[in-house]
Amino acid sequence: MQPTQSTPAAPWWKFGHVWMVIAGPAVVVVASFITFYLAASGKDTLVDEDYYRKGIEINKTLADNPSSLAPATQARNHAATGVKATR
Repeated sequence: MQPTQSTPAAPWWKFGHVWMVIAGPAVVVVASFITFYLAASGKDTLVDEDYYRKGIEINKTLADNPSSLAPATQARNHAATGVKATR
């Protein structure tokens, strides 16, 4: 009886599945560094410096003309009750 010769096992880096498993977390780490760079280098600015006063003015114009809110009110009531408003 002759002893069987076994082939030496290949190193782990030669298996494609290993790289597929490693690639997922590696891509996420790279993407997180890119996201951090974009967040840290960008300047957060307000859309308008006087946003509060303009918001109050918008609310006043909406309060002066309540019929402009009618579609929103009907949709809200329909969502709450499930019954469509009749005209």
